Amino acid sequence: MLEEHRDAAPGRSGPPAGRVVLAGVGADAHSVGLTVLREALARGGFDVDFLGVQQDLTTILRAAGHTDAVLISNMDGHAKYYLADLRAARREAGLDGQLWYLGGYPALDDRAADLDDLGFDRVFQGYVSADTVLHRLRDDLAGRPRKRARRARRSAPIETPVVLPLSESDRREDVLPAWRTGAAALDRAANADRLRARTSLADRQREAKARREILVQPRTGVSSVEGQEALFSALRRHGADVLSFQIDSLTRNNQYEDIERILKAAADLPPEASQLNGYPAVNLGLEAMARLSAMFGDTPFQVRHSTRDPRLLAELTFGAGIAAYEGGALSYNLPYFRDYPIAHAIRRWRYVDRLAGRYHAEFGVTIDREFFGVLTACLVPPCVAAAVNVFEALLAAQCGVKSVTLGYAEQGCRAQDVGAVRAIQRLGEEYLARLGLRDVEVSVVWHQFMGAFPRSEDKARQILRGSAESAVLSGAVRLMLKTHAEAVRIPSLDDNRESLTLVRDLCRARRTETADDQVRFEEELVVAETRAIVDSALAAADHDIGRAVVLAVERGWVDVPFSPSRWNAGSALPLRDCGEAVRFAETGLLPFPEDVKAFHRAAVAARLRRDGDDVVALLERDLSATARGEFDDWPLA
Repeated sequence: MLEEHRDAAPGRSGPPAGRVVLAGVGADAHSVGLTVLREALARGGFDVDFLGVQQDLTTILRAAGHTDAVLISNMDGHAKYYLADLRAARREAGLDGQLWYLGGYPALDDRAADLDDLGFDRVFQGYVSADTVLHRLRDDLAGRPRKRARRARRSAPIETPVVLPLSESDRREDVLPAWRTGAAALDRAANADRLRARTSLADRQREAKARREILVQPRTGVSSVEGQEALFSALRRHGADVLSFQIDSLTRNNQYEDIERILKAAADLPPEASQLNGYPAVNLGLEAMARLSAMFGDTPFQVRHSTRDPRLLAELTFGAGIAAYEGGALSYNLPYFRDYPIAHAIRRWRYVDRLAGRYHAEFGVTIDREFFGVLTACLVPPCVAAAVNVFEALLAAQCGVKSVTLGYAEQGCRAQDVGAVRAIQRLGEEYLARLGLRDVEVSVVWHQFMGAFPRSEDKARQILRGSAESAVLSGAVRLMLKTHAEAVRIPSLDDNRESLTLVRDLCRARRTETADDQVRFEEELVVAETRAIVDSALAAADHDIGRAVVLAVERGWVDVPFSPSRWNAGSALPLRDCGEAVRFAETGLLPFPEDVKAFHRAAVAARLRRDGDDVVALLERDLSATARGEFDDWPLA
């Protein structure tokens, strides 16, 4: 099924306007801009060889041979590092006949002039519309001879759907030595004693449900034990119900040696000079994390991360007495990594889930497993998040996990968001019961809007307020907090405190029920769409859950918008409708019944009649409107 993304505009006939290679360089996984540009180029008549993100220069040069233009994006500001050899490599490969464009955020502090010596014909620094790129490209190609030799169509290899059987698991003896701190987690009985001595997230969520309350959890991660303690203390004083270790990005990529060098180099520097963007739990070790969590014994803790190989971090988390661990084989794969086969991810996460299951079976300790339904955070239709959550919950519960928290990221249409949370709760319970896993507690966590925030702090506060009200209406048990300073700076302690106070007061309001017909409609729509996805995969895999997950991705039944993964089909295209709900402009390979597809076609057609028929321009508008502050209030209306 997984051919490379489509090469031509739908329905196009005749020769292409030009042949283009489109790729991202660097470790950053954000591919929204590239995906929009791919759509614009294809619809504009160009033959697009879309390589995706996280590419290296060698791969780009290999693809560039029979193209008219090469368009490269870099989002982390280090284009000079990744592309330092481009000019010489092009000359050596005889690739001086193409146009070469560079875009994204390729230089720090808008220093685009620093990129002049890399050998690009044009450099775009910061946001540039897809329409602008197309106009420049057409103008620059005018009068130039076209490449005549057509590249061979490339197909992504099909992943063999073989997943580690439940009866097997990787050995702890192979996982714990991955870094010197791992040995501290070896004694599971001692670990269980620490787990029993702490307040668990599963218990606190159960209490909150009984009292019809919603817990508020800020994101908290700094690079030192002292800084983390100060942050926890301040946030707890200002009403945080749950505290989390937000793990740094190098740990997420298992780069422990690099972290060690950074920590040594920063030993004599002030905390604000750290080059780490979170808490390096593996390097600082189990005892440090255990001491911090013990200081706030009446507060549940969680570890949040997006680690490619989560096994060692999970061992240390549970060993430190922290009974809540986020992530899963889909939700911490498809949004973050270009080349991470689903079966490999399932194997690693089965280790985590079986470990959590053993703590319950052997010591009576319930560890909550939460799944990152946020995904790419950009116009994610609720059924995609729901299907991912259901699959993750089934994988975890099959391994003995007794508490699962399903994640949902607010999209901005209150009726859709509230209906989606209710549907996800329903679906989680339904599928666990259907597979005989009735003793698993299911909760839903609400993520405040995870797209780009407006620079106006007043507009950002509108989002925080309206989002908290929607979360209360939805019945979610926990709210993941954003801050009013999201778009302006790395939020300070004061920013976190102010935002926490604002949202906490709103969440303390008495929870009410809404019987709105539109909420009920959205709930039933998400249920129908998600059942179509999950049931198709389970039937194709003869109800083998691991194989069903692999097949769902390979066949495009789970299709995450703007995913960087080459395993993701990328054929479904989201767009807001006239009521600001997220619909499908293209349903791609999603196995929806015909009446559901017809509904999406009609909803999008109404939007096109109102706002114009340029789907790419509307998609760009939908992706950027909130960041530009183009709304009167929140949620959107």
